[in-house]
Amino acid sequence: MRFEKSFRWAMHVWFRFSRPMTLGARVAVLDSQGQVLLVKHTYTRGWLLPGGGVEAGETMAQAAEREVREEGNVELVGEPEFFGIYFNHKASRRDHVALFVARDVRVLGPRLPDREIAAAQFFPLDALPADTTPATRNRIAEVFHGAPRSPYW
Repeated sequence: MRFEKSFRWAMHVWFRFSRPMTLGARVAVLDSQGQVLLVKHTYTRGWLLPGGGVEAGETMAQAAEREVREEGNVELVGEPEFFGIYFNHKASRRDHVALFVARDVRVLGPRLPDREIAAAQFFPLDALPADTTPATRNRIAEVFHGAPRSPYW
């Protein structure tokens, strides 16, 4: 009995650490003119919705709020609206992204480039940059244009 209990515990630990699930949060942020905030990272191509990983002890909404402030220098005034969860199978077999929508925001000033963010800017929904990622275009179409929702990021 003791061996069986130890074995089950060891298998639980192995499973937990060998197959971690990752969770991220991204936000479709609209300013008062109805423009969407996009960011360009220094380490990947294309314009994206602001967002990133959910940290330990943090809710998805808290991560969304933190990422918008860090990446866009934008403060969420109201609670972001949860839109959906997506399986990001292109990143890994266990990555999921929560998408939020924020319409009540305060721009704190221009977001200066740094080692992570090359640029952050608001764009009209009908005039996105040519190198906006396909996933970002798809989420914008779902949120703002009523396109059918995909389960995949």
